[in-house]
Amino acid sequence: MHRSGYNKRGTAEQWIKEGKQAVKMTRLSCHRFRSNEVRRWLSVLAYNLGNLWRRLVLPKKIEHWSLTSLQQRLVKAGGRLIKHARYYWLMLAESHLTRRLFAGIVRRIGTLATG
Repeated sequence: MHRSGYNKRGTAEQWIKEGKQAVKMTRLSCHRFRSNEVRRWLSVLAYNLGNLWRRLVLPKKIEHWSLTSLQQRLVKAGGRLIKHARYYWLMLAESHLTRRLFAGIVRRIGTLATG
């Protein structure tokens, strides 16, 4: 196998590793085949949505993060939504998800909807 073949294999192995870690793609805890099949399809869907999110919405400075890092640093960020008479406040726990980063992600999502 020539060099580019090794590179492609390494890339594929990274995707598999990421799927195992981020969305528990290989976890089959049900006793029935059909239940495990549904669980596997949901894992693949979650993995593909995470990749789509990473490629289309994330700012350049964090688009290289793994799905596991995104999950731990952005998605699982603790916070509280406070409702006032005319607006909502999203109070985030200290994490990697800053106000500027959150606003950038929301802005990019908005451009997808209009683009």
